[in-house]
Amino acid sequence: MRSNIFESIVGAFVILISILFLFLGFSSMKFNNSDNYNISAFFNRIDGIKIGSDIRMSGIKIGTVAGQELDNSTFEAKVFMSIDSKILIPDDSSAKITSDGLLGGNYISIEPGGSDIFLLNNEEVLFTQGSVDLIGLVGEALFSVDDGE
Repeated sequence: MRSNIFESIVGAFVILISILFLFLGFSSMKFNNSDNYNISAFFNRIDGIKIGSDIRMSGIKIGTVAGQELDNSTFEAKVFMSIDSKILIPDDSSAKITSDGLLGGNYISIEPGGSDIFLLNNEEVLFTQGSVDLIGLVGEALFSVDDGE
């Protein structure tokens, strides 16, 4: 009988801690997009980028990837980004897909330009660089070794 009461108390404690973690997790997420603005960019490759991936400037997260689609006329990937409204991005800035180390995930890095004109809601970043295919580069390096002939 004592064992059942003790197990019930421990089970209730575990459930309470789980609910607390869920509450903390959901309270830290931003569901309200009213303080964000949206921009887009075209990339030739977006390997490793998914909805929710980070948008960073100088290594600091300034937004997230809100969506992605394939342009049927150019066959390039169009990425929609949600940026914090406190961050103003010059219109001559560039966006590139970079990796967070060898084993880390990919994110979009914004390199700010020097223009006094800033991107507004639903405008486009014109200068982009897609992701690099590391496996393809290694394969080219291995198989392009010349025998000295």
